[in-house]
Amino acid sequence: MRVRRLRAREFRTYARLDVALGAGLTVVHGRNGAGKTNLLEALYFGCTGRSCRTSNEREVVRFGAQATHIDLDLEAADGVEHTLAVGFQPGEPKRLKADGAEVERLIDVQARPLVSVFLPDRLDLVKGPPALRRGHLDQVIAAAWPARAETRRVYGQAVAQRNALLARIRTGRASRASLPAWDAEVARHGVVLRDHRAEACDLLAEPFARAAGDLGLAGDATLRYRPRTQAADADAFAAELAERVDGDLERGFTGHGPHRDEIVLQRDGRELRAYGSQGEQRLGLLSLLLAEREALADARGAVPLLLLDDVMSELDPVRRGKLAARLDGPGQSVITTTDLAHVPGAAAASVCRLAVRDGAALADQAEAA
Repeated sequence: MRVRRLRAREFRTYARLDVALGAGLTVVHGRNGAGKTNLLEALYFGCTGRSCRTSNEREVVRFGAQATHIDLDLEAADGVEHTLAVGFQPGEPKRLKADGAEVERLIDVQARPLVSVFLPDRLDLVKGPPALRRGHLDQVIAAAWPARAETRRVYGQAVAQRNALLARIRTGRASRASLPAWDAEVARHGVVLRDHRAEACDLLAEPFARAAGDLGLAGDATLRYRPRTQAADADAFAAELAERVDGDLERGFTGHGPHRDEIVLQRDGRELRAYGSQGEQRLGLLSLLLAEREALADARGAVPLLLLDDVMSELDPVRRGKLAARLDGPGQSVITTTDLAHVPGAAAASVCRLAVRDGAALADQAEAA
């Protein structure tokens, strides 16, 4: 599934945006602040129904406007055309449509391109708290195996219910006799979630190491899953929860389980989070996204759309060439740059080039001719 055309109204700096994307690489170029990142965000918003840059989505509506709307024209591998539409007005429910029919979530739409995005400020995924990496890995699981997306939700509900019971016990409004039932519920879903995450990390580990090597991250790059529990089954996990109940009552919440897991990115056995330079962390993040793209292509039979914002500016010429070689293959990629010379092969006839300036994005004259 590829995106043929993006149309947006009142999105960030764009009053109107209407651009066609190439089947392979599209290079979006312009000065700093011209709106290149906003174009990538509009693509992500149209594919997922949410922003990749902010949790306060009021920010995506153009200043002075009341609402924003995005339409994507898609084309499947067999040539069948599809559409996605997202309408958003702050304070109102989002309006999501697939092929003209309203849907509750775009993630459930089969005719939707998978999408992965690199933004400079996403380095928190490498150097930030474990919750960010857990959430990201769970998104990969949902993309690779859509039927497994529900596991994280029901596990979270079970933990919330157990925490609520712990709070009632602490205040004398409930007895500990009710805990074993919730221990069993947390354990039942927790073991499944842990196993899903372990399988996802196994899927990513080899392509992550290979991508890191290709991009020049010195040393042996590894991706490891560090689960909180090693329980063999749900009964053993429930027993672990029962053993820790006094500590849970003291702190007021469940302190053991997959909601405390860690996903570790390492170079020569040392965590990039703590010991990597910012440049190494950027390479680690980029390697992770490239690994996900490869793994999801294998799992789903479709290469995800890859959005890369200002990635070339921090790479030396050799690494730029290696990244460009990885993008010169199946699937769509959109990359932003302030200088076309930073993107090897950008002048090729097969590359779509979009120039962003004065609140508009236009195909280069050479491309439009």
